[in-house]
Amino acid sequence: MPIARPDRDLVRDRIVDAAVELLAAGGPSAVTTRSVATAADVQPPTIYRLFGDKDGLLEAVADAVFADYVDAKRVDHATDPVQELHDSFVAHLEFGTANPGLTAIFSDPSRPRSATEERGIAVLRERINRVAAAGRLRVPEPRAVALVHAIGLGVVLALLELPDGGDDSGLATAAWQALATAILTDSAPPPDPGGRAAALRLRADDGALAALSPAEQALMREWLDRIADA
Repeated sequence: MPIARPDRDLVRDRIVDAAVELLAAGGPSAVTTRSVATAADVQPPTIYRLFGDKDGLLEAVADAVFADYVDAKRVDHATDPVQELHDSFVAHLEFGTANPGLTAIFSDPSRPRSATEERGIAVLRERINRVAAAGRLRVPEPRAVALVHAIGLGVVLALLELPDGGDDSGLATAAWQALATAILTDSAPPPDPGGRAAALRLRADDGALAALSPAEQALMREWLDRIADA
């Protein structure tokens, strides 16, 4: 007999909560169908009916843990965009090292990003766009987003491998300095002989480009990307 919708939601939440605790205690390998079923006081077939398989359950667990973090990632337009990017980078390292089981799931290259992860990337794109609009970006926005995401994940993994449990502020500081050198210009007035920062700033200015048609905007952004990437 199918589970009624309210009961189904309650059972699903109970299973996810049990899996979250197992993930935190023992990592992804601890989240087995049998262990979760026992902890949630359900039969294993219930997990398959609600989540399809273990991968589906892990996705639900990852979203449950990550959703609150993403929901709190609001872009503060009153804050200096470079400082906000730095603070968000540090917060990402702290979250990743505090949730090693979740990091293990997110670092699996074979799994597609969930909708929650995409929301997190969207916030990062917005932060990078603010940096570009301020004239402080030296590389195209997509490359900056990719670098911040890749370096952030890599540093978290490196910290988790340390014998002291990831306590190495020097590594985090060095990583940010290397990232800043790669994607940011110096403070104003920025040394920009090739006009890269200016091109990226114009590309990020939706108001200025609004005078163009959609097709013209796309072409202009393509030209500006070429200038920035030259």
